[in-house]
Amino acid sequence: MKNYFDFNTRQTTYKQEFIGGLTTFLSMAYILVVNPIVLGESGMDKGAVFTATAITIILGSLLIGLLSNYPIGIAPSMGLNSFFTYSVVIGMGIPWQTALTGVFVAGILFVLLSVLKIREKIINVIPQDLKYAIAGGIGFFVAFIGLKNAKIIVGNEATFVSLGDFTSGATVLALFGFIITSIMLVRGIRGGIFYGMVISSVVGMIFGIIEKPAGIIGKIPSLEPTFGVVFSELPNVFTPDLIIVIFTFLFVGFFDTAGTLIAVASQAGILKDNKIPNAGPALLSDASATVIGSVLGTSPTASLIESTAGIAAGARTGFSSVVISGFFFLALFFSPLLAVVTSEITAPALIIVGAMMVAEVRHIDWTKLDIAIPAFTTIIMMPLTFSVATGIALGFIMYPVTMLALGRHREVHPIMYVLFVTFIVYFIYV
Repeated sequence: MKNYFDFNTRQTTYKQEFIGGLTTFLSMAYILVVNPIVLGESGMDKGAVFTATAITIILGSLLIGLLSNYPIGIAPSMGLNSFFTYSVVIGMGIPWQTALTGVFVAGILFVLLSVLKIREKIINVIPQDLKYAIAGGIGFFVAFIGLKNAKIIVGNEATFVSLGDFTSGATVLALFGFIITSIMLVRGIRGGIFYGMVISSVVGMIFGIIEKPAGIIGKIPSLEPTFGVVFSELPNVFTPDLIIVIFTFLFVGFFDTAGTLIAVASQAGILKDNKIPNAGPALLSDASATVIGSVLGTSPTASLIESTAGIAAGARTGFSSVVISGFFFLALFFSPLLAVVTSEITAPALIIVGAMMVAEVRHIDWTKLDIAIPAFTTIIMMPLTFSVATGIALGFIMYPVTMLALGRHREVHPIMYVLFVTFIVYFIYV
């Protein structure tokens, strides 16, 4: 086992890997309650999504740990699940069954692109600043959704949005959760997001804001409401709307995983000559997890940046990913606790995860307007249009425009011009 995971070269031990895996599990465990809530708003069965989410994390984390020897947890992306529910299903009026089939198609394309190494090439031609802008824009979008779900921000006819009613018990509970979680995180408490949700749930039950659960340990919820629906919906996905949705799943998934791999490889001391070792197997693991997740009943997966918490605690090899899988297997038996996890409980997690993602904008060269304008357009238009796809499209239209204005058209990769034309056609005709 030690030889397989290369413990000696990476200077690690079983204890170190176990603690690292446990830390990552605690840092990302909130997904088990947030993902069913978010996808539940699209009409999906929350119990089935809970089981699908857990099994997807178990298999995805095992794959990346065993195939690429990376200390990474793979789970449904907190940005893409919001896009799935709020932009695709609610915003575009596409049934969740069809949207889930779009995830399946995107996953298959992910696998093909990973096997042919095209995925790595496409990632390399997108300007780095725009990659950071996409991550930051999704962060603002996710945080805005959290603020809305907590009713901290509400609609206003005069000003579009305004502060909510701070005398409401549910809103006060969300604020309490946000504050207590923030305190734990800034004090370096691993799993602060998860602990914050637990504390908020207990406080909410004490004050009668949320109902007490019927139990703690229970049967694993059935996958029947979501399992395999993608196969019956395949004929319905090849429409103009779904094609852009599939492209968005592909595109955002590119940079979720690429960014995490770079961050993890750098932090763990694995990065060599500015390249990511075993990037191919890692990308293939992520792509396979998306296919598996769509069949089971969940939105696209990604390699989670929360994995860096485990690395900070000592994780250096894929053995910690095996540990992550083990803990999520145990978590399968605690589904009754979902009853106490309301939108007020999950909202602080969305806001704080958004804050973590927004940190990527610090890498953007804001001193150059030819970069700053497309990057800002990408970032600001995601929350303002309530659409990740729209933010990406508008930013990618602006980038060639600013470069052409400077006479630097040769520096723009041909693929960027293809995207430029594709998005213009989309806005005109779709």
